[in-house]
Amino acid sequence: MLSMIDDPAPRDLLGRFVAVRRRSMALAAPLGVEDQCVQSMPEASPTKWHLAHTTWFFESTVLCTQVPGYQVIDAKFDRLFNSHRVTSGRQHPHSHKGMLTRPTLPEVLSYRMSVDQSMVELLSGASRDPTLIALIELGLQHEQQHQELMLTDILHAMYLNPSRPAVLEGQASGFEVPAVGAIEYAGGTVQIGHGKPGFAFDIEGPRHSVELAPYALSRRLVTNAEYQIFVEDGGYRRKSWWTADGWAAVQAESWTAPLYWLDEGLEFTLHGEQPRQPEQPVRHLSFFEAAAYAEWAGVRLPTEFEWEAAVGSATPPDQAFGVAWQWTRSPYVPFPRYCSTAMSVAEGNEDFMLRQLVLRGSSSATPPGHARVTYRHLLLPGARWHFTGLRLARDL
Repeated sequence: MLSMIDDPAPRDLLGRFVAVRRRSMALAAPLGVEDQCVQSMPEASPTKWHLAHTTWFFESTVLCTQVPGYQVIDAKFDRLFNSHRVTSGRQHPHSHKGMLTRPTLPEVLSYRMSVDQSMVELLSGASRDPTLIALIELGLQHEQQHQELMLTDILHAMYLNPSRPAVLEGQASGFEVPAVGAIEYAGGTVQIGHGKPGFAFDIEGPRHSVELAPYALSRRLVTNAEYQIFVEDGGYRRKSWWTADGWAAVQAESWTAPLYWLDEGLEFTLHGEQPRQPEQPVRHLSFFEAAAYAEWAGVRLPTEFEWEAAVGSATPPDQAFGVAWQWTRSPYVPFPRYCSTAMSVAEGNEDFMLRQLVLRGSSSATPPGHARVTYRHLLLPGARWHFTGLRLARDL
């Protein structure tokens, strides 16, 4: 879907750094100055802030700790562009990021260029200290997370604009439509969590055993046409299919359909208003909506362990990656024997909260090479502006 701005993924660290940083700039390129300053809701962030924050992360986490005598470019940036999850320094309130008209966008881009130059000089040196490599890899993975957020956040901002402008030119490409049906899994003792060489966030491990009862998982994601039947059957008008919190959200927010569904069979996308394709996966659903649909269909959402075991098996379901994040019924809690490290504290991965739920897979907005079987995405159950869909499960 975003192939026009996808760069190859070089194997060397310097090449990867340049490619990741370039991709962020390519994502921002179609946007005007005003576009990059807007914050459409407290949970979202302006594009300018994403560009500055990921730069601040490299400066504070890598350059300040690994380059002797390094002088920060502007001491105020530690407060302005520090993440609300990061524990160092004072943070500007998350809900007020849209008020940061200064520094200007040109100043942010200048900041970004200066940090990039220092990073390239560091990476061009002979040092291959394991701590340095780990910090840079963390920074790259962190920036890729924000690349997806850049798309989810600007999509929401454009949706709130009455003229509904497009971010990307042309027409959105569709996804291959697999056959309907389910795949049965025997369950038993399975290994869950990251345990192989290569990068993973701390929250993906440690690898441990989980006992699963026999279950079935739908071969593909629920489609627009299938979800439309739920809507037409009074899905948003009948309390019986919803959790108490979900029904409260329906009433408070006046939900009647997925977030970006429009009248006359249209939906809003990064490419602007587009005809809604019935056979394509439904997206931009909250957990509440996904769970209500499953209840209406007489089945349930999978646990994150069922999802990982199935996708990592010899017979994985389709559309596991690159289409939509898939809600699970699992709370975002640490795995057994989890131990936070300096790496996790640097980006707040120790911040487990029972109110958040785990999603698995990846979406069309996820950067190439960023998805993996053990990746644990998290959102509050009412969140709808991410590229989120649903896969169904049932007991055998």
